[in-house]
Amino acid sequence: MSTEIYINHPNFGLLYRLCVVEKNEELFTTLYAQRLFFKVIIQPQETIFEPLSRTEARLLVEAKLRRLRGNGEWEAYKQVNELYQRTFQ
Repeated sequence: MSTEIYINHPNFGLLYRLCVVEKNEELFTTLYAQRLFFKVIIQPQETIFEPLSRTEARLLVEAKLRRLRGNGEWEAYKQVNELYQRTFQ
């Protein structure tokens, strides 16, 4: 089952979620071009948009892949790896 999640950025409009990075941290990209990346930190009082370069976003996903592989979470690893291949290769 694929669940697409979107969030509205105050300046860049609709962003598409690529993956959850850590608890309360998610990686988003612009909907159409996928050239701008944001780490979105969701807190009870506010949502913080931290802009990332393509390289920083790629490194964030690579670190997530290493954690998943180290924990033996193979199904999640497969899904994130497919995302990685589609987005950064």
